[in-house]
Amino acid sequence: MDSGTRNDRFRADRRKLFCGAFAGSRCIVPMSGYYEWEEVEDGKQPYFISSRATVLAAAGLQAAYKDENDEWRSTFTIITRQAKDASGEIHDRMPMFLEPEMFDLWTSAENIEHKDAMLHELDETSAAVAVAATITTHPVSQAVNNVRKLDRTDASLIEPVTL
Repeated sequence: MDSGTRNDRFRADRRKLFCGAFAGSRCIVPMSGYYEWEEVEDGKQPYFISSRATVLAAAGLQAAYKDENDEWRSTFTIITRQAKDASGEIHDRMPMFLEPEMFDLWTSAENIEHKDAMLHELDETSAAVAVAATITTHPVSQAVNNVRKLDRTDASLIEPVTL
């Protein structure tokens, strides 16, 4: 199976997993920032994308499933939008960030009937909010690329490096 087929199947499985989540399992994913990668001659250069805001709040969907050992697991995905600010310098998509006044709209089950209108409003608000104007990017160590050796508590992983 070629990677294109595998990726298409992964996307279809992911959509299937989260198809019901929009109706009743919308969530807010707090974060201090996130990583994106840029292709370079010697592999991939990671960048940390963050904001001057203390905590970023991304629109998300969560779902529960049983794993291969019949144990319940929980997972989530982050709703993305076209990157129209500094994050667009690295990647064409970015999380859909929410301002506090949008939290209730996003998490309320009452809004499911107008899904497309709600997503459009959230996209417009996300692009216009103060957070979007404060997004910054900086290159970080390629140590981020090795998840097997990565110490997720190492604060230096988000420190800027000189390229």
